[in-house]
Amino acid sequence: MAWWLCTLPHLQAPPLQLPLAAVPGQWELQGWRLWEGQHAEQRLLATPMAPPGAHCCFWELERWSKAMQLLLGAAWSDPPTLLPGCNAGAIWLFPGATWSSPRLYFSTGALGWGKPQTLLPRGSSSGLKWLVASHVGFKDKVWSTVSHDLQMQTSVVRNGLEKYSVLQLNYSATMDQISAITSSAEYCEQYISYSCKMSRLLNTPDGNPYTWWVGKANEKHYYWGGSGPGIQKCACGIERNCTDPKYYCNCDADAKQWRKDAGLLSYKEQLPVSQVVVGDIDRSGSESKLTVGPVRCQGDRNYWNAASFITPSSYLHFSTFQGETSADISFYFKTSAPDGVFLENLGNTDFIKLELKSAIEVSFSFDVGNGPVEIIVRSPNPLNDDQWHRVIAERNVKQASLRVDQLPQEIRKAPTEGHTRLELYSQLYVGAAGGQRGFLGCIRSLRMNGVTLDLEERAKVTLGVKPGCSGHCTSYGMYCENGGKCVEKYNGYSCDCSKTAYDGPFCIKDVGAFFEEGMWLRYNFQSPGISVKDLVSRTMLSSTDHDNTVPDLRLNKEALSFSFSTTKSPCVLLYISSYTQDYMAVLVKPSGNLQIRYNLGGTGEPYNIDVDHRNMANGQPHSVNVTRNERDLVLQLDHYPPASYSLPTASDTQFNSPKALFLGKVIETGKIDQDIYQYNTPGFTGCLSRVQFNQIAPLKAALRPTNTSSHVHVQGELVESNCGASPLTIPPMSAATDPWHLDSASADFPYNGQAIGDGVNRNSAIIGGVIAVVIFTILCTLVFLIRYMFRHKGTYHTNEAKGAESAESADAAIMNNDPNFTETIDESKKEWLI
Repeated sequence: MAWWLCTLPHLQAPPLQLPLAAVPGQWELQGWRLWEGQHAEQRLLATPMAPPGAHCCFWELERWSKAMQLLLGAAWSDPPTLLPGCNAGAIWLFPGATWSSPRLYFSTGALGWGKPQTLLPRGSSSGLKWLVASHVGFKDKVWSTVSHDLQMQTSVVRNGLEKYSVLQLNYSATMDQISAITSSAEYCEQYISYSCKMSRLLNTPDGNPYTWWVGKANEKHYYWGGSGPGIQKCACGIERNCTDPKYYCNCDADAKQWRKDAGLLSYKEQLPVSQVVVGDIDRSGSESKLTVGPVRCQGDRNYWNAASFITPSSYLHFSTFQGETSADISFYFKTSAPDGVFLENLGNTDFIKLELKSAIEVSFSFDVGNGPVEIIVRSPNPLNDDQWHRVIAERNVKQASLRVDQLPQEIRKAPTEGHTRLELYSQLYVGAAGGQRGFLGCIRSLRMNGVTLDLEERAKVTLGVKPGCSGHCTSYGMYCENGGKCVEKYNGYSCDCSKTAYDGPFCIKDVGAFFEEGMWLRYNFQSPGISVKDLVSRTMLSSTDHDNTVPDLRLNKEALSFSFSTTKSPCVLLYISSYTQDYMAVLVKPSGNLQIRYNLGGTGEPYNIDVDHRNMANGQPHSVNVTRNERDLVLQLDHYPPASYSLPTASDTQFNSPKALFLGKVIETGKIDQDIYQYNTPGFTGCLSRVQFNQIAPLKAALRPTNTSSHVHVQGELVESNCGASPLTIPPMSAATDPWHLDSASADFPYNGQAIGDGVNRNSAIIGGVIAVVIFTILCTLVFLIRYMFRHKGTYHTNEAKGAESAESADAAIMNNDPNFTETIDESKKEWLI
């Protein structure tokens, strides 16, 4: 099959077709037909003159006036539907390529690896190697490859008297082009291998390297494949599995046998390898061979370069936007907020601004001195649905335009006279504008006049902005249980439980109701305006008719789950009728055993699954889960292991034209199975909760009125209940694993089979009460004694002399009150003659 080159040069010029098996001297133009897909960036270019399967599929990353760009290997988490012809192969054009200066091309497809071809672009004197990517699908990664002229296993020989041998690598693209590849890619690698015999490589562990390689900017590097910068080791030295553990490279052992050191160089800032200098080749017996693989890159760092704005006042600022005569702005956004400013740049009077004006409006406004101009694109669907939307705004001296997703482009012609230059002086603000509400959400791949702004790096140092668009659901989405959907919010997340039979913040609250005798609930699948999505997801449908008439539905799969508790049997728990004789029923038999009945036609009798060894009418809550995939059935009760069954070979595998779902009792016209008719009276009495059939929750629809409540009819009054906690039934332990199991034939447990009298229980209660009163009395007595013993603790006493208030001084007060002190003074007044 011939490969076809597809490009999109201009709006006016049609794309080209080029069978690479016979490259003409100049490219010939052919008529092409453009088909637009449902996805925002999807285009399928096909020509009736191309052979079958020679279609080309593109993901548009640039506006129409530029060439198509390759989405560098980004893995699609939600792959689109495979378009006709896309599975046969696809040709991609690398970012930066233009109509007049093609750069690098890549081919991918189901055929696997292609062969290198030489393209001779129009007006070009030198060929450009056809660069090949490995076989990919929509879920796989595309590897872009840049080759060179160095052969594999090139023998390294000495050049004359030179001590070193220098091997130069000449690539099929310029260093600037390769630098553009590596800088925009998320990951790059280059394989390098050195086979040796008595030829040392890095001279580890402590010597000077004999060999090194030169990368970007002519920098020397002294590490080898599988290692990293600043580490003078080979891959075996990192993994500690060299043939001689004393060295960090296999070749450094200087063995006389052939050894090899190989690995990947993955620091893309230092790639590609432009030169390898090899030493230690001048000795007798020294031999070596060198292999350097092509540069391989995947991922588009710019395409997913994003920032999340988490507060209304957060923003990023960049240098002034230089768009005097022309402006080309494109980006993706997703948000749950109703409005916000994407970006703004001001001058004295001039300005340019893009904003989400409302939930359905995007505005592009500017002023070049002739007065404000505003272009608005209105969407029929909300744009704040937390999904990616693309905005492309352009302005030149002739006109301005705005486009959102695949909505019609709005164009405004420029006046014939007046100012044409946009003069801006302030910084460019992304995510906010002065005096207005900022943007809450995520912006990625912001390109202004061909330059991608590095939002992630700026967000790392900015308060209120986070790099990337992982969101809260990436970290906390697991807390939305039972099928609940995590919904992003700028300051958190919420769980959408609308498609589940549960409620509450995390979709874990059972929604159920108590049924009295004679009560019943009917959920009609057929209702005015019903959509197929209301019954089952697209993966559960098998129908050739895509209108909204439910009787044409044919179900190949069902998923039924619910919980119930009852003490009465027999009864019908759930019944699904149809416009044919097909039905499904879950019954409780007179013995209390559960039965699942399927009648899909093809057999004279319904297919029954009887669970005879468990009594389900014991008042405890029990959970039931039934899933069917064509002929295969799986039943799980409570916490017991799932049991698998299979419909008879003669049975049909489609549930034709489902009509209604009944809970509690079957109120249906027409012929009904005799057993179901017998068990249907007087009806179910008990509790039913978390009932869900595919994506329908009938009890929740009745108790939580929504737009699906018109499908529900209830006889009687539903009293909401969750039917108790989770089922209490646990699997019984076997005799071999039960440590308390006693064989009645060999041992008797003391008092086995003897009941404890009510009097014993009453006496035990009285004794316990008396002990409690005594303990309480003792505690109170201890507290009283402690307080009495320490009643004076903390009181402060002084020995201040009495009459101190009337004394002339402190000394006088002491002398008046201390008789000893008085006597001493009197004795001192006596005179003695010697």
